Amino acid sequence: MPGIGDNGRMPASHPAPNSETPLWLVPVTYGAVGGTQAADLLRYPPKGYRPIERRVRLGHGAERFEHAWMQTLTWGIQRRSGFRVRVIDAPPEVTDASYTPVSFEPDGTPIEPATLAADGEQVFSPEGEPLLRSRDTALLRLLLWPVDVPCRVVYVVDEPARKGFAYGTLPGHPARGEESFIVEHRPDDSVWLTIRAFSRPSGWLYWLGYPISRLTQAIITRRYERALTGPIADAR
Repeated sequence: MPGIGDNGRMPASHPAPNSETPLWLVPVTYGAVGGTQAADLLRYPPKGYRPIERRVRLGHGAERFEHAWMQTLTWGIQRRSGFRVRVIDAPPEVTDASYTPVSFEPDGTPIEPATLAADGEQVFSPEGEPLLRSRDTALLRLLLWPVDVPCRVVYVVDEPARKGFAYGTLPGHPARGEESFIVEHRPDDSVWLTIRAFSRPSGWLYWLGYPISRLTQAIITRRYERALTGPIADAR
């Protein structure tokens, strides 16, 4: 395995599974990039995909919101749910090009096509951790699943009261699809995490284990929901 730095980042040459192509050059394994933003996702998911949506109240106040979105944009939800996260370095010409997926009207009507824009300056949290960016590529590994599963950040939400991101699956992931993690600070001062996803098994072997994979996904989603609800001091 290529060397891994102290900051949990891997070199840009890390190849895709069964390929010599650098992982950051490999496209995602599904077509509806940005589909987790569609208002009617639960009623009209991409054909052949199973959608989910879960919401959990994290608490209230500006401090809780800041803590939640910083954890979210530094892979904190995944790490606090038992994942090891390794971010793969890519050349600046890749990370500086931010991918903007299809945008939607409130009723689910697409209004803007996907675009690439150069706005990828690296930003850091107060603790010095890099905030993730569109087109960041990472390997996730769960203790119960001793295989690295690759994914790519397909969009980042950065609004005053709404922040988060979504990642899409890459070749080697047991599923195909997208998952988003959005933190909201609502007018009543409450703070909420919304998790939305659509997915399907990536191959016939995973279809055979589909009931188990659905149970595993449900368990992981519950871990995600609990990841940001503990005392703020515990995460510092």
